[in-house]
Amino acid sequence: MSDHMYDVVVIGAGPVGENVADRVVQGGLSAAIVERELVGGECSYWACMPTKALLRSTAALRAARQVSGSREAVTGGVDVAAVLRRRDSFASHWKDDGQVSWLDSAGIKLYRGQGRISSARVVEVTDESGMVTSLTARHAVVVATGSAALLPDLPGLREASPWSSREAAAATTVPGRLAIIGGGVVASEMATAFAALGSAVTLMARDGVLPLAEPHAGVQVTESLREAGVSVRLGAEAGAVKRDGDGTVHITLTTGEVVEADEVLVAVGRTPNTQDIGLDAVGLTPGDWLTVDDTLRVIGDDGELLADGWLYAAGDVNRRVLLTHQGKYQARAVGDAIVARAQGEAVDDSQWGRHVATADERAVPQVIFTEPEIASVGLTAAAAEAAGIRIRVVDYDLGAIAGSALHAEGYRGHARMVVDEDRKVIVGFTLVGPDVAELLHAATIAVVGEVSIDRLWHAVPAYPTVSEVWLRLLEAYGR
Repeated sequence: MSDHMYDVVVIGAGPVGENVADRVVQGGLSAAIVERELVGGECSYWACMPTKALLRSTAALRAARQVSGSREAVTGGVDVAAVLRRRDSFASHWKDDGQVSWLDSAGIKLYRGQGRISSARVVEVTDESGMVTSLTARHAVVVATGSAALLPDLPGLREASPWSSREAAAATTVPGRLAIIGGGVVASEMATAFAALGSAVTLMARDGVLPLAEPHAGVQVTESLREAGVSVRLGAEAGAVKRDGDGTVHITLTTGEVVEADEVLVAVGRTPNTQDIGLDAVGLTPGDWLTVDDTLRVIGDDGELLADGWLYAAGDVNRRVLLTHQGKYQARAVGDAIVARAQGEAVDDSQWGRHVATADERAVPQVIFTEPEIASVGLTAAAAEAAGIRIRVVDYDLGAIAGSALHAEGYRGHARMVVDEDRKVIVGFTLVGPDVAELLHAATIAVVGEVSIDRLWHAVPAYPTVSEVWLRLLEAYGR
């Protein structure tokens, strides 16, 4: 065994771990990062980038067909092989050379293998050959191992070799029939993608389509999926799965009905990648999500800060928000907090302070790349009411905006803002419609900045853009 010492050791070289390491190095500390798979993590190879590449080509084709003049220029359908090639390029052909090169340029040392905490501030890395390298952290160990797709305990499911989000994102062929168990973001996006690429898709959404979004958003996506030929089974629950010798998958619903497909994608949630990282060595339970304080230091099962606060957890693994951009936001806070503590500086852990991730609770932005897109930030109306906030909900038909009519013929969409009536600030905002993703950041700034409704009247939207919906919402609020 060889031994090495660094100021900070990060387990997990996905976007969260990379950002933690980069932040501490920029702060003057040394950092090592441990990765058992590909540097760049889930987002780069099996989630954000490849899935959006699968969706983008058909979305662009759909957009061209929604405008006279460009519609007439479209003479063919989507080129599936070209879509998959483009997807491959955005996944870097599942090679991490470029990301490894970036680590080198940033001064971050990479150790490939399985990282396990063996004692306080010590991480042992076992590589493919079985060689063990011991890394000691002077100041902090950061767990950024992310999450994996959850497979429910359904009879026959594992034996049927189902797709998870990884197999869907990296698919080399488009199945003739695709069954999807689940109705959340992954399920809805992949139903959108594979239906557009030619699959006959059946979506079994036990709890509805996008149940955590504003209800009208789920309704509009459901309608759009059905218009695209997707068989959406609301309330359908899988009871058992079996794959025949010829490859056909049979999903038996709890009602006794059987759905047949060539592949089945299971998208019902995530589980933390903490099973084999040595949590038991520090009194934590392997396989559990990690609980953290406001500066993302790990809290033990007794509710107290673990040891002297040397262990941190950022990204999916702490279950605060399972989104890449929010994990990177946490990473910046973690990195800066570690540097401050290492250098004996004050830690700003006040609300919206530099070393905390307040937005995780108050202003999480998310885009769901279905047709139509859903862009949201902050609280839904239901969540705000549950939090005890006295709210007013303002809705507006996004298709009634002049800019929307120019953007696409027959534009269908909806905008909702949720206002805290006591403070007169927006606490939630949801947009549904074609290409609304690029409108989201304005709403995020309004929520994070707690900009008053009175001040927003002075933020004049350019005409004729879809952003004019801000003016219409304020007018509706003032009535």
